[in-house]
Amino acid sequence: MAEAHQAVAFQFTVTPDGIDLHLCHEALRQVYLSGLHSWKKRFIRFKNGVMTGVYPGSPSGLLVVLVGYMSTTKYAKIDPSLGMFTKLSKHLPISKYVTEEGQRIVGGVLIGTGLWIAVTFVMRNVLKYLLSWHGWMFNRHGSLSLKTKIWLVLVKVFSGPKPMLYSFQNSIPRLPVPPIKDTVRSYLESARPLMDDEQYKRMEGLAKDFEKNLGPKLQWYLKLKSWWASNYVSDWWEEYIYLRGRGPIMVNSNYYAMDFLYVIPTTRQAARAGNSIHAIMMYRRKLDRAQIKPLMVLNTIPMCSSQYERMFNTSRVPGVETDVLQHMNESKHIAVYHKGRFFKVWLFYDGRLLLPREIEQQIERILRHPEYVTSGGGFGPVADDGYGVSYIILGEDLINFHISSKHSSPETVGSLSVGHSQQLFPLKEQF
Repeated sequence: MAEAHQAVAFQFTVTPDGIDLHLCHEALRQVYLSGLHSWKKRFIRFKNGVMTGVYPGSPSGLLVVLVGYMSTTKYAKIDPSLGMFTKLSKHLPISKYVTEEGQRIVGGVLIGTGLWIAVTFVMRNVLKYLLSWHGWMFNRHGSLSLKTKIWLVLVKVFSGPKPMLYSFQNSIPRLPVPPIKDTVRSYLESARPLMDDEQYKRMEGLAKDFEKNLGPKLQWYLKLKSWWASNYVSDWWEEYIYLRGRGPIMVNSNYYAMDFLYVIPTTRQAARAGNSIHAIMMYRRKLDRAQIKPLMVLNTIPMCSSQYERMFNTSRVPGVETDVLQHMNESKHIAVYHKGRFFKVWLFYDGRLLLPREIEQQIERILRHPEYVTSGGGFGPVADDGYGVSYIILGEDLINFHISSKHSSPETVGSLSVGHSQQLFPLKEQF
């Protein structure tokens, strides 16, 4: 209970002399730092959202437009608004309380801002139209045609300066739905090497029947979805190929990182882990601030950056038929797996990221933690027509089995995973 008392920010007791109030300054300090860190992240997200929303425009571009517009109006005695400037100044709701010069300034700011928004909108749509051209993909490697070179220059001009990670998300064109004739032809070309003449002839008949009857109806649904979603296939691919896939995730889907491949600066496992974790967290900080440059082909053509958001703070929660992705806005710890156990390791203290040496000390404590270490185990995915079994050896005489099945039966209790722990006497004789 001592730890619980220390965690309380303030407490009071009622005595005959009155109320005795005790404040824990360290707890209040941690509350303050936590709130400060949270508001900093909110401000960064808001700023990045504004910068991304107005791209390829920028605040500096807005300033240039306003200064140029006001200077042209005042010193050159030219009204680029064709009379709108004067009319807007007269009909402002504050015209009775602001001088004529003040009205001109306010009206100029509004018109200049509108002009800047219009230019930004035009540049974004021109860039989206340019990126819809795919002819650059068919150039011979190492050589570019004159048409492609001119196209690259135009893309560079309309891309704007210093793009952030998500700057091009509003300029990337929608994925077009290919004509049904091209889809059928591509399928037959890819399936031809896998079939003999009789099978291929039958498949040609089925493909032609699909193209005439069911195909147009499905094609209309795809076009309708393509108008609503930026990519008509990405959510289906994620659902049916990725989240419903029952193959091993570790070797097929997950990514991993290594500290050094050919050079090992130290043989201390904890030190290498501490440096790697610290470097990864520094990368996450840049990712949260959108300071990473977007991936670009030929240093000009932007790629979609939406998946960067799921690199951290994202978990895949298993399900019976399909899994679910759970994404959290913020996380201050990592999970470390060591000898059959998971450890929650905090990476922040006093509002700052821990140093590599401080992370190394926590890893060393995990490596020196021998209590209740499992001896090993195995697992496998549930097959489409069978069962999946995983086991963990908890000790010399204890083993834990988990039996899973896609199909409902009394043994699987409605196709839910059931865990069984058995005491074996002795366990060694069972193997």
